[in-house]
Amino acid sequence: MSDHNQNALFSSYNRKPNLFDEVFDDNGTVKAIYEKLITLFGQHALDDYVHLNNKAKASFFNQGITFQVYGDKTAQEKIFPFDLFPRIIDTADWEKIESGVIQRNRALNLFLWDIYHEKKIIKDQIVPLSLLSSSVNYLHQMHEVDPPGGIYNHISGTDIIKHSDGKYYVLEDNIRCPSGVSYVVCNRTALKRALFGVFNHYEAHAVTNYAENLLQILESVKPHGVDNPNCVVITPGMYNSAYYEHSYLAKAMGVELVEGRDLFVENDFVYMKTIKGPERVDVIYRRVDDLFMDPLEFKPDSSLGVPGLFAAYRKGNVCLANAPGTGAADDKAIYTYVPDIIKYYLGEEPILNNVKTYRCDRPDDLKYVLENVDKLVVKPVDEAGGYGISIGNRLTKEEIKAVQNQVKESPRKYVAQPILSLSVHPTYIDENQSFEPRHIDLRTFTLLGKDTEFVLKGGLTRVALKAGNLIVNSSQGGGSKDTWVVKKDS
Repeated sequence: MSDHNQNALFSSYNRKPNLFDEVFDDNGTVKAIYEKLITLFGQHALDDYVHLNNKAKASFFNQGITFQVYGDKTAQEKIFPFDLFPRIIDTADWEKIESGVIQRNRALNLFLWDIYHEKKIIKDQIVPLSLLSSSVNYLHQMHEVDPPGGIYNHISGTDIIKHSDGKYYVLEDNIRCPSGVSYVVCNRTALKRALFGVFNHYEAHAVTNYAENLLQILESVKPHGVDNPNCVVITPGMYNSAYYEHSYLAKAMGVELVEGRDLFVENDFVYMKTIKGPERVDVIYRRVDDLFMDPLEFKPDSSLGVPGLFAAYRKGNVCLANAPGTGAADDKAIYTYVPDIIKYYLGEEPILNNVKTYRCDRPDDLKYVLENVDKLVVKPVDEAGGYGISIGNRLTKEEIKAVQNQVKESPRKYVAQPILSLSVHPTYIDENQSFEPRHIDLRTFTLLGKDTEFVLKGGLTRVALKAGNLIVNSSQGGGSKDTWVVKKDS
């Protein structure tokens, strides 16, 4: 099949000539890796496809796969939008992505150990002290604390884009509490239920092995002297936006899902309350933010944490994943130093490049940003979920002025990047009943343990569902696709 116009489902697809389309080339011809898939999807009439699409939505609703959107007045729970047309990544591209994210996360782990111990990278003037001392996520309580197994960022979410030059770039690192992996597994399940036949034509790597690898990583960082570690997942509770994921991962690993009130500390050991009496806990996969995890050490009014937990951790009697204070390395200002961090600790060139980034606390960068707000994406360094981002070419003159004032007021708080042309992918848009190009990115999931590492062969392809929108986060109206990493001979 050479031209998508022969295909009813894609007949109205309007390729944008100035964007990198992952499925169709400049002439509108289907790229080789997608030929079978386009043919298979083309066997469905539009009515059939609408039916299948609704079936997938119902599957998500029935499984409770929802997320919270926090508005100004109310929090709304929504079904996570899912597009049935999957994204395919070939073996060569995937090998580069996988080796790139492992390299990056190894270096960030060494950086974290260093900044809480000897601070060599600061003494050698590779990273300025001011950047750490002004980071809200740098915890002085972590000084000289040795996490079990020497690992800080057990679970990392690295956000990657494909640019119009066809190359992959890292957009940001998420190593506090990266979320979204449950959607990866659910997307695959929903697609298999709706269109099982497509999997007979492609050999895609499994994504359902994430939980067993996560458990293996968690068990590898057990405290000293423990043979069979008891692992739990701690959640802030059912009103958290990622609660579905917390419960899914606990269930898939076969471990208890707990809240702060289910645990207590005695003699610097952590115990879980059970109907059979207290049970010692050795490893806690933490989905509660640093400052809420122990009211004796951090926020005294936190009801989400466990009094005495940090003292037990400091003594090495429990492992917390991810380690407290890890957020000091996923600050968007630190991001600009990651290529230097890789060279410093590993003596290697970065496999995946950063996006060009301007740091507003540098006078030259600040001057450039203030003069070119209309051509840049301005981001706060410590926000997540796409909040607080300004995309210059969408702003009115008044809004540009407001951004300039915000940046001038606290330059350390902002970075800016060129408005990148993220690659696009055909996505079914309900209200128009047609496939249209939409911008996508990829969140990869990397696990680091003691002498063991794992990258999920796939990841979460996030889709900006609004036409022309570049922000893919679910909290900003984004959706997702199943991501197939195909085996060489597929």
